[in-house]
Amino acid sequence: MPYPSEPAAGSRAALRQHLLAERRRFAGDVAAQALSRHVVEVLMRLEPQCLGLYWPIRSEFNASVAVASEPALATLTLALPYTRREPRTMEYRVWDGHAPPENKDECGIPAPDGPTVVPDVLLVPCVGYTRDGFRLGYGGGYFDRWLAAHPHATTVGVAWSVCEIDAAAFAREPHDLPMSLIVTEVGVA
Repeated sequence: MPYPSEPAAGSRAALRQHLLAERRRFAGDVAAQALSRHVVEVLMRLEPQCLGLYWPIRSEFNASVAVASEPALATLTLALPYTRREPRTMEYRVWDGHAPPENKDECGIPAPDGPTVVPDVLLVPCVGYTRDGFRLGYGGGYFDRWLAAHPHATTVGVAWSVCEIDAAAFAREPHDLPMSLIVTEVGVA
């Protein structure tokens, strides 16, 4: 059941806090296994040449485990984001699939030091999402800016079903771009 509306005064910050708490309570092994199956099924249909992933933080689904579990995806070129605080930008860098050793981007998230690439398919973490494909992120705008600059990329929002937001009550902002699709542990939303 989707979260019915944004908190008073349309506060995205309050909505984020609520959804992050829901995600922490919900994330578990059974849901992760189901989400892994659905992510792999979607990727097998999309057949990416270069897959943009994300390093999981704050109870996010670890999509790299799902990708590594499927032998047919073993030859994919993988990439992780690297963010800069000033100017606020994000790029993708080739990644070998192993935990980035000591490398962190300017936001403190583990990141590879490989060459810059532009993935054709991205798995994008969602704090919240609507059935019509809009996502709520952490509020930094990194993915929004990257997606605006690369409209050709196929975007797959990755979320837990408990983080669905009622589309009619979600106040989209001008920078919000819809994902190509959203996948949860229940399936494609």
